[in-house]
Amino acid sequence: MEYNFQEIENSFLKEWEENKIFKTKEEEGNKYYVLEMFPYPSGKIHMGHVRNYAIGDVVNRYYRMAGKNTLHPMGWDAFGMPAENAAIKHGVHPAKWTYENIDYMRQQLKRLGFSYDWDREVTTCNPEYYKWNQWIFLKMFEKGIAYRKSAIVNWCPHDLTVLANEQVIEGKCWRCGTSVVQKEIPSWYLKITDYAERLLEDLEKLKGKWPSQVLIMQENWIGKSEGATIKFPVKGSSDYIEVFTTRPDTIFGVTFMALAPENPLVLDLAKDTPYFEEVKAFVDKIKSMSTKERGIVEEKEGVFTGKYAINPLTKEEIPIYAANYILWGYGTGAIMAVPAHDERDFEFAKKYNLPIKVVVQPKDKEWDFEKSAYEEEEGILVNSGEFSGLESSKAKQEITKYLEEKGLGKKTINYKLRDWNISRQRYWGTPIPIIYCDDCGIVPVPEEDLPVVLPQDVEFTGVGGSPLSKVEEFVNTTCPKCGKPAKRETDTMDTFVDSSWYFLRYCDPKNDKLPFDKEKVDYWMPVDIYIGGIEHAVLHLLYSRFFTKFLKDIGLVSVDEPFEKLLTQGMVLKKWISIGKLLEILGVDENISVDEFKEKLEEFVSRR
Repeated sequence: MEYNFQEIENSFLKEWEENKIFKTKEEEGNKYYVLEMFPYPSGKIHMGHVRNYAIGDVVNRYYRMAGKNTLHPMGWDAFGMPAENAAIKHGVHPAKWTYENIDYMRQQLKRLGFSYDWDREVTTCNPEYYKWNQWIFLKMFEKGIAYRKSAIVNWCPHDLTVLANEQVIEGKCWRCGTSVVQKEIPSWYLKITDYAERLLEDLEKLKGKWPSQVLIMQENWIGKSEGATIKFPVKGSSDYIEVFTTRPDTIFGVTFMALAPENPLVLDLAKDTPYFEEVKAFVDKIKSMSTKERGIVEEKEGVFTGKYAINPLTKEEIPIYAANYILWGYGTGAIMAVPAHDERDFEFAKKYNLPIKVVVQPKDKEWDFEKSAYEEEEGILVNSGEFSGLESSKAKQEITKYLEEKGLGKKTINYKLRDWNISRQRYWGTPIPIIYCDDCGIVPVPEEDLPVVLPQDVEFTGVGGSPLSKVEEFVNTTCPKCGKPAKRETDTMDTFVDSSWYFLRYCDPKNDKLPFDKEKVDYWMPVDIYIGGIEHAVLHLLYSRFFTKFLKDIGLVSVDEPFEKLLTQGMVLKKWISIGKLLEILGVDENISVDEFKEKLEEFVSRR
């Protein structure tokens, strides 16, 4: 008997849709929230989507039949660069491109028969959704979590625009081929670092529920380390260089200071020395690299600034270098270099003939300090004044205590986690709800004026910064405080903002008074099982945890963690082979006709 899938499946799909059999209601009983990561509307559903959504569909159907009140929604992560690139390349408006893709992909998902409650559909590029991005931003601004400061970015001096790391090809702009430089521009940040300790501690709640590798990746990304902040005075000056180190026990082995070339101190130190031109050339060279290239240092390089620092404990003069292996933005952008006990410092010292002073000896083995640094945490201090003979762990405490007593340093906890730069110099994103007034300064858009809507009549050229900056009717406004002429912010938000709380909006998608009703969210949250790719381990998943904790702090949710259980479904891969290899497998040569090739291939497949 032949299965007429079109007739049979269409009849069921029609019945399911007309009767809304997957529609969810808040009701008494055991709830179960099933969620897959929502897709970017790129044009068509691919097999990676199908794998992810089929898993969620099976889970949802199982728990529905088991008597649970399930929530299984779907929506669209609809802002982002691909839509803007399509506008530049094909002359189609990002909104048209995006909504057409959504319509097509929605029909694909419906044809697959997935059990979604389509009445809860959200689309992040819809003003009804991104209004609440702006509302949450304003709440963060009120609490000091959202703030503005300058940031170093990849900058194309021809197109006058910021480039992502992926848009920098061998140091040049992917679009015009101009050499990229690093430029400092004002940007908006979210102070995720205020939540670093909570984000780290609450990973304990997820053990056994999330894949262990995801927990490890988040723990490493947050990167908590305990140590000391130490002040090194600059010789002949009232200035000092502040460093953070996890190894205060090695302070007697410091033989030079190393600063990130982007650190403003570098040119200040060198300006009155014979080394200034050499230092400036080195700084310019480093600034011409992309941020991605800066993170990958194969050969240690540096230049002497012409100045010396004073070791606060030994009183020795130590040269100050700018070095390419020190990154601006991590710690203080400066380190105390201890070549005998840090491999990177060791390589640098060997290259520039700098002293190597051993101050920690292994307990029970010999070490050749001419060949490599001894980096292990434990050892016995030597050549360290009154602290010689102490074990490293004890010496860390005693030296830190001594520095604090003398006002030379303090015990410090540091995190690798950096505050989140959400500014994007593009059109297709949520407008940042800020106004700049010459008299009043930075002024938030009043809540009653939300949403700040993206204008539709925008020219897309790909050059000259944000397209919004050229739309005068958008940029020019009045100050909400004094009523004088003012300017709007023309940066838009990182699309990760959109996806950091969408799972909460599904609980109450039609609310026009608040992002969602607390009572409804308290019923459904947390998500009982969240299904998606492990590639989102530290960005999307970390940001979602951060947003949830902030929203709890302002009384909108009750949960600490958004996702009870995480399933990373793996990736659908295709094994590729060259045409030459395929011809070899088929036992034919490259002169075979197309028809013969098809026949041979069909024979091969049938045999397999």
